[in-house]
Amino acid sequence: MSTFNLKIIACDRVFYDGECKMIIFPAYDGEMAVMAHHEQMTASVEIGEIKYKLVDDTWHSAVVSDGLITVDNNTVTLLVYSCEKPEEIDEFRARAAMERAQEQLSAKQSIMEYHVSRASLSRAMARLKEAGKYTAK
Repeated sequence: MSTFNLKIIACDRVFYDGECKMIIFPAYDGEMAVMAHHEQMTASVEIGEIKYKLVDDTWHSAVVSDGLITVDNNTVTLLVYSCEKPEEIDEFRARAAMERAQEQLSAKQSIMEYHVSRASLSRAMARLKEAGKYTAK
């Protein structure tokens, strides 16, 4: 199977940079997958779980916030605000963030504050879901 260069960049670090066989990411209208020699594209990435298959056929996953993905000349760049491995997630902090977001959503807010609170809630829920998968094993 052919490979491509994958670079996952978060605000605080380069999460991954290397060869990859496939990446699956959450998009606005469902999950999308990219394999080697995919046509050129740019798409938005939604909050959720990404999965990527390395050259040794191992699958890895991470929780990402929203961002962009670009595919060009057999190179995929995923640019997101945050990216965490499931084992890096602090469930206590994620649960506290979810509770804060729920409280903010119940309060009267401007449209902008509402969307920020909704995004915070989505991110906290995605983090808790992935952390639960990791601790259940």
